[in-house]
Amino acid sequence: MRIVEVSSFVAVPLAGMTLGQLGAEVVRVDPIGGAADYHRWPLTEGGESIYWASLNKGKRSVAVDFRDPDAQALIADLVVEAGVLVTNVAGRDWLDFAALAARRPDLVHVQLVGRADGGTAVDYTVNAATGFPLASGPVDVAGPVNHLLPAWDVSAGLYVALAVLAAVHRRNTTGAGARIVVPLEDVALATIGNLGYLAEAQLGGAGRERIGTAVYGTFGTDVVTSDGVRFMLVALTPRHFRDLTELTGCTAAVAAVEAALGVDFRDEGTRFRHREVLSGLIRAWFREHTAAEAAAALAASSVLHERYRTFAEVAADPKVTANPMFARLDQPRIGPHLAPGLPMSVDGRHHTPRPAPANGDDTAAVLAEHLGLDAARIAELHSRGAVRVAAPTEVTGPA
Repeated sequence: MRIVEVSSFVAVPLAGMTLGQLGAEVVRVDPIGGAADYHRWPLTEGGESIYWASLNKGKRSVAVDFRDPDAQALIADLVVEAGVLVTNVAGRDWLDFAALAARRPDLVHVQLVGRADGGTAVDYTVNAATGFPLASGPVDVAGPVNHLLPAWDVSAGLYVALAVLAAVHRRNTTGAGARIVVPLEDVALATIGNLGYLAEAQLGGAGRERIGTAVYGTFGTDVVTSDGVRFMLVALTPRHFRDLTELTGCTAAVAAVEAALGVDFRDEGTRFRHREVLSGLIRAWFREHTAAEAAAALAASSVLHERYRTFAEVAADPKVTANPMFARLDQPRIGPHLAPGLPMSVDGRHHTPRPAPANGDDTAAVLAEHLGLDAARIAELHSRGAVRVAAPTEVTGPA
């Protein structure tokens, strides 16, 4: 499968990279010098974007002047030749579905937009309208709490990749192309609905309150050990909760609370409603034990748990360093590091990540291979700035 990607930021680049990791040839077409995300933080000391390289592994890069009519025609030709376009770019006639489909009726054209009504939006503005920031964070915080993870971009990117696979399967079966529009806002709204938040509100449920690190509807809490290490604990089942109370030596105390309140803590909703008193009893044991002692005790139980870690701790953890999903990647301009492939194995094997290109690394090769342009034509386009052809040193070595 060949795919042309015209995009920036998270969602569509993630979709393109995922499809590439599944075996597609993905050609990312950008303005000369890179799109708006080409130098986005985090950066190396030399100013190269770790962010961009991480989201564009394994792709080929074509750099053109988006304002040049010949370059616009080349992009359209590449899309028609490939038969699949993924993009979050709007307002470009040369990427319009109708015009492209007139040349290739079985075109699969998948576009991410901000809002279904044509309005603009990004993950951070969509998130503000979801309800989550006003229900996230410590119980004593009055203002919104935004999460660091661009969850809607990530979800939308995976929906875009899924849409491509479904549309190509239909094309292989029926010969029909498809125009698919994925509004970022609708991805968020669908997720809220699928998780029951919207139905709960429509049916008159109480508004979601801030509960800190607790887990809604069941028992979960964070604890701190005597040496200052913090763990997250979750007891979803009666067995989990029984093991947790036995581990922390508070079984009798919990039973006394249960009897005094006339409740049954085998019910997870009851554990949630009385989470504060239960958390107080459980946390006492952890304050008297080290992280090593707590980890050993938890590992010997059924209790769901994990230690809170920084990004640096995660990067050095065997879950990364000994994980077959990760492989050493010698990324030009960035440096060698462990990079993930697909978070799945296929027939027991993991995809091996490939380096991301620099802007325009593959312009000449793609134009020759996909469109049949000869060297003289490519050189002429390069000389007048319609396209950017990377010099050999730019292709093979660090900038």
